[in-house]
Amino acid sequence: MSVNDVGQGSPILFVHGFPLDHSMWREQVADLSRDHRCIAPDLRGFGQSTVTEGKVTMEQFADDLAALLDELKITEPVVLCGLSMGGYIAWQFVRRHSDRLRGLILCDTRAVPDSTEAAANRLKLADDVVRTGPELVANTMLPKLFSDRESNRRSQLKDELRRVILATDSRGIAAASRGMAERADARPWLAAMTCPALVMVGEQDVISPPPEMSEIATALPHATFRVIPDSGHLAPLETPQPVNEAIRVFLAEK
Repeated sequence: MSVNDVGQGSPILFVHGFPLDHSMWREQVADLSRDHRCIAPDLRGFGQSTVTEGKVTMEQFADDLAALLDELKITEPVVLCGLSMGGYIAWQFVRRHSDRLRGLILCDTRAVPDSTEAAANRLKLADDVVRTGPELVANTMLPKLFSDRESNRRSQLKDELRRVILATDSRGIAAASRGMAERADARPWLAAMTCPALVMVGEQDVISPPPEMSEIATALPHATFRVIPDSGHLAPLETPQPVNEAIRVFLAEK
C-alpha cells in the first residue's frame, strides 16, 4: 500500500473516493500537517498501491487501513476522514476497529446501500472497464463531481482527475465497483456510533445530496453538520478553505 505520511501530532487518516487516489486530499494534508500527522494512502487497486483482481469489499479496505496503522506503528486512536467510497469504508472501520478511532469526518458519502438497479450498474461498469479501459469511468464520473459554477480552477481539476482515473488499473476500479455494489445498509448502525463526527457535504452534491447527509448527521449521536457552499461531490478539492476550517474547528472541539 502506497501512503503519503506527513507531519507530526495526533493522526488523521484520509480515505479517498472512487476512482481516485490520495492526491485528492492534498489541500487538507498541506494545511493540517502543520499540526497533525496526516496519513493519506492509496487504497488497494488505486494510485501506486498493488491491485487485487475480482472484488474488494468495504470490509477488506477497512482491514487494510487497520493493517496500515499497524505497519506505521500508530497505536493511538485516529480521526478517520473519508469521502464517498471512503465513507463506505469508514462505516466498516467503525464496526471492525472502533478502538482505533477518536473521531469521524464524513465527506459527501452515503449510508444507504445501492438499489438493485444501481448495484447492477456497478457490476456492469466493472465488466465494461476491464474490457474497454478506465476512460469509460472518467467519462461517467467527472460530470458528477463538481458544482456547476464555471472557473479555470474547476476546469484544471477536471483535467487533473481525468489523468488520475486514466492512470488507474482497470482491474482495481472493477474490484472496488463490485465491492461497492454489495455494501451493507449502514443506517441501522448509526445510532451506536458514539464517537464525535463531522458530517460535511457540498451544497451542489448530486451523488450524496445535502438532505441525505443531514439525515446521517441526525442519526449519529454526536455529529456536527456542515454544508460547504459552491461545491459539488468533491468539496475538499473544489473548495478546500471552508472544508479545512470546518475540520480545524472540529478537531479543536473534540
